[in-house]
Amino acid sequence: GRGGRVPRLRRALQGIWPYLLVAPTVLGTLFLLVYPLARNVVISLQHFRFAELIRGGATWVGPANYRHVLRDPELWSVVRRTFAFTALNVVLIMVLGTLMALMLMRLGRRMRLLVMIGLVLTWAMPIIAATTVFQWLFASQYGVVNWLLVRLGFEGYAEYTWFAHGGATFGVLVGLIVWQSVPFAALTLYAALTTIPGEVLESARIDGAGPWRVFRSVIFPMLRPIFGLVLSLEIIWVFKAFAQIWAISKGGPDGATTTLPVYAYQVAQSLRQYDLAAAISMFMVLTLVAVLIVYFRQLFRQEGEQ
Repeated sequence: GRGGRVPRLRRALQGIWPYLLVAPTVLGTLFLLVYPLARNVVISLQHFRFAELIRGGATWVGPANYRHVLRDPELWSVVRRTFAFTALNVVLIMVLGTLMALMLMRLGRRMRLLVMIGLVLTWAMPIIAATTVFQWLFASQYGVVNWLLVRLGFEGYAEYTWFAHGGATFGVLVGLIVWQSVPFAALTLYAALTTIPGEVLESARIDGAGPWRVFRSVIFPMLRPIFGLVLSLEIIWVFKAFAQIWAISKGGPDGATTTLPVYAYQVAQSLRQYDLAAAISMFMVLTLVAVLIVYFRQLFRQEGEQ
């Protein structure tokens, strides 16, 4: 009867309710992540240039775009530069983030609050806004950096054009990305440090362990998964960095700051070779996935041996 249908309907709603709650997230993920990735894969297997973008009718060429890209010596030059750029940034981020997290542990409450506010504001600053600030800081005529270096006695930096030299531009970009990334690493690691019982650290100090020994033998082993998580996120963040590089140098001068994301964009927008750019993008994704798989396998193997 009707009285029996109501409980059955209620039980049915209770069964599907969790799925209804997660449905918007799943649909958003499919629309924002899965569809663009699938579309990129399709384009990378087609002859898709400016004419096909306008009139449609792209033809299938299979893996021809990948063969063309992988035979290009410039790609491998960009890959080496991307790995060097990523490694340098990630090492600096992890070292500075760890040191700042340890410093926060030793600060008093008020000073810790001020430093954390500064970190949050730095982290919250939009990428383009932070990039613009760095462009002003390193401006040749009115930049604060040149002015300060001249005041310190380095006369050769009077009106020095940082963005006209490959090495100098590379260094500015490293400083910018490290400055933007350290707050996340520092705050995450500091939050993890607060979970370590004070008695454990105090016991290590009583046994005669110095600061480095305490970190190596107590803190790092206990927080190894958190360090691994932060490291993997920073690798992803730096590897796919694009906006900062494009806004400051567009990959120049002379390709000195051209990384894989910038190279793919140059091929797509300057040469209108969208199929090759899609192949480069998929190569970048697969390379990043391969690096992370190797890293996580090593991490899990170390966890299993403990």
